[in-house]
Amino acid sequence: MPRLVENIPPVQCFVRKEFLRDHVDGHGEFVPCFWVSAKSIQARALYFESYLSEYGALYDKLPISAYTWKDNIKDFLPLSDLEMWDCLSYDIVCIEKMFLRGRECKVYLPSNNWMEGSYLFTLDGYGSGTLAETPNEHKSFNVIKLDNGQFGCYPNNRVIWKDASFTPKEPKRPDFKTSTHYYYAEGNMSFSDDDNYFYGINFDK
Repeated sequence: MPRLVENIPPVQCFVRKEFLRDHVDGHGEFVPCFWVSAKSIQARALYFESYLSEYGALYDKLPISAYTWKDNIKDFLPLSDLEMWDCLSYDIVCIEKMFLRGRECKVYLPSNNWMEGSYLFTLDGYGSGTLAETPNEHKSFNVIKLDNGQFGCYPNNRVIWKDASFTPKEPKRPDFKTSTHYYYAEGNMSFSDDDNYFYGINFDK
């Protein structure tokens, strides 16, 4: 059964009120909230659910562009700059990549601009028979707290990470190619006709 909804860290932030009012009004207003969960519907943007503490209410199915961590933003990046790809499957999992915890980074936006930010957590899709399991199509959603006051979800190939211990001041420019290969550990070996516990090992030699 698809795992449509996943718990996410309770990030304290704001939701733009026009999203709570179906864009009829509320523009320029910000409502305090905490993130609760994320939802993955194939071929749609990621959806987020939040707890609105002033109302004691939950509100879900809003895109990442509905949320900010500053309540005085006037110029907003559009959803297309905050999330490059729609969800690849109905199955989703949330992890915190420990090596990246709190790591500063810079993101190359679809609008061809760089934006500084810091890592929060990652949402990743999976599912048999979906593009989430195709090497050259799979994309993670690294959730980044952007310096402009918004949040974004970006794949690995759009983020340059900063690390004082491991990364030089002027890191090399990546010249990698997209991985297209499926790798398998099992080769031409067969142990099915060997009933010894340590099959394939002759301790008498």
